[in-house]
Amino acid sequence: MDHSPFRVSARPGDRIAELSTPRPIIDETRLAANIERAQRYFDEHGIAFRPHIKTHKIPALARAQVEAGARGINCQKITEAEVFAEAGFDDILITFNIIGDEKIARLKALNDRISALKVTADSAETVKGLADAFTAERPLAVMVECDTGAGRCGVQTPEAAAELAALIAAQRSLRFAGLMTYPRPAGHEAVQAFFTRALALLAQAGIDCPVVSSGGSPSLFEAHLAPVVTEHRAGTYIYNDRSLIRAGHCGQGDCAMHILATVVSRPTADRAVIDAGSKALTSDLLGFADHGLVIGYPEAVITGLSEEHGVIDLSACGAERPRIGQKLLIVPNHTCVISNLFDEMVFHRDGVVTRVEPVAARGLVW
Repeated sequence: MDHSPFRVSARPGDRIAELSTPRPIIDETRLAANIERAQRYFDEHGIAFRPHIKTHKIPALARAQVEAGARGINCQKITEAEVFAEAGFDDILITFNIIGDEKIARLKALNDRISALKVTADSAETVKGLADAFTAERPLAVMVECDTGAGRCGVQTPEAAAELAALIAAQRSLRFAGLMTYPRPAGHEAVQAFFTRALALLAQAGIDCPVVSSGGSPSLFEAHLAPVVTEHRAGTYIYNDRSLIRAGHCGQGDCAMHILATVVSRPTADRAVIDAGSKALTSDLLGFADHGLVIGYPEAVITGLSEEHGVIDLSACGAERPRIGQKLLIVPNHTCVISNLFDEMVFHRDGVVTRVEPVAARGLVW
């Protein structure tokens, strides 16, 4: 085994307890259970499942999701989709308004490479930009994004959805591929009402709607409560994180990702400093007042992050407190951001490294 001081990567057979830190580690058993649990739910309810790969950005994990029964994948940006197309994925939905000549040119090249590319749009301006670039010989499939309560992108009414769908359908270079939304958590009633009305309007206009797509990990196991939905998209569920524990989606024992960190200082009895700062533990709070859950020390509070340091308040802990040199496992607030902070993910089973996967789509933000 190579113990060169210049070797940063882990290797199969290494023990997690001996790895240099900080780094994210993924529990293989929990990972597989999370994939199986979600897919079983969707199979039982007859809903197509399209995992969002922005959580992991790793083709090997997307392949495991598809092999379990997922129907295609969801990407957020063109460059992510290019990586996964290169890895052999053909059915890709990009849930983002694609605007700008350079991006549309890349999108057109991607559409020429794979047979089941789809994008979303929520305005006539976006539709026109796409229509002008594509051709009737190789049309682009476009879904209408609808705002059903999350307050982000999307047309605001079912009437606007039907109008934009008609505009897409009228373009020889485009093909209307369905309706989609990213709803607020527990927003199934709003999703059902919005899409039921939109589908009625589309039927009146003689426009077929192949797919009705909703999404989100926090409401993943509520997808069946909006029976109008035919497809669900989710990403975070594969690893789970502190935000999903809070949402009731999972328990601490379902979290496959941890940040492995080392205590590098104990300046006072009530303060520990770890080597995981904002470059390892995202500063994305997601409504929390602190930056992660320290396993084995539930009263410990990660109060602040600088680039290379995390400060932990131990004042509420008992007599047993982390010592200098001790390695800690931390459940991050938000796993998706963690994936974009590291070049590779270390996977393990029972504390022994099983594989190391490059985060192939890391940093691909457009």
